Amino acid sequence: MAEEKETKNPVQSAERIFQVLEMLAEHGEMGLMEISTELGLHKSTVHRLLMSLIYMGYAKQDETTQKYMLSYKIVSMAGKILERTDILQIAKPYMERLSDISGEAVHLVQREGNNILYIYKIEAKVGTIRMVSHVGMVHPMYCSGVGKAIMATLPEKEVKQIWNESIIEKKTDKTITDIDEMMQVLEEVRKNGYALDDEENEEGVRCIAACLHGYSKEVKYAFSISGPVSRMTRERVEELAVDVKKVQEELSRELGYYPQN
Repeated sequence: MAEEKETKNPVQSAERIFQVLEMLAEHGEMGLMEISTELGLHKSTVHRLLMSLIYMGYAKQDETTQKYMLSYKIVSMAGKILERTDILQIAKPYMERLSDISGEAVHLVQREGNNILYIYKIEAKVGTIRMVSHVGMVHPMYCSGVGKAIMATLPEKEVKQIWNESIIEKKTDKTITDIDEMMQVLEEVRKNGYALDDEENEEGVRCIAACLHGYSKEVKYAFSISGPVSRMTRERVEELAVDVKKVQEELSRELGYYPQN
């Protein structure tokens, strides 16, 4: 009887249904008992939550394995939210221009606390290695070009706070894991006007990135061109830097940025 009262609490029910959503989003296909064990909820409660998600079209059950998974309805919802975000509508033509110029993958990200969130991606136009990046992916700032481009605009105190609150780990042999080295790299970013990810997140992948300014003093967005090191040579990066900085200037101005002379 006590359990029945809990499940009728609208706030608790909402919390639980989102817990199931997040669990399926993180783990993919899961059985009823797996979800029940992970969340510490009675299987009858979990079953009711799953039936509600299926009824509303947010989940489905595999007829063969009997396991549950999310449907694409939630992806569609996320896409509609992103499509209504002004930055995407404004930035897409610029990102497409960089894609046409470089032939490589182009990313647009926004800052989310100590991380970055990928909100737009154009795949490479030529044969390429498979990259882990995708729209919706959350990634730490310290080991990405876009993250460093944003960090370079921040005061030293905030950079160190981000560093201390992040899990710093060697993703490749070239990942920067020393704060003093990072501070030196960020100084180079300020001087050059762009940031690099030199195989620091994925082996064999090099990125050139720049932040975007707007009417607000806070820098929330950055973009990058990413490709295999075989094509993204040092010489090619220097050539693309001209286009990256041009897009940075033009798009920042369209976003309301007017630097004071």
